[in-house]
Amino acid sequence: MKNKNKVKISYEPEADVLIWEIIDKPIDYAKEIGNIVVHFTKENIPVLIEILGASKFLAETRKFTEKQHKIFIKQPTLANV
Repeated sequence: MKNKNKVKISYEPEADVLIWEIIDKPIDYAKEIGNIVVHFTKENIPVLIEILGASKFLAETRKFTEKQHKIFIKQPTLANV
């Protein structure tokens, strides 16, 4: 049996758009927040997410993740007891 709700991620290099299809349902409307567009069903269920300017978005995300990672890997300072 084929899974109808399999997540699909694709990239359109000419438009620099990352497309994340969450579920396979009809789209009724979309909302744009900055460089992210979320498409919804009539029941307000997210169906598809588009990240516009994906290469810049992913580069910034990577920088943020690397900074966060550095914070978490610092060794604790042990006090002399």
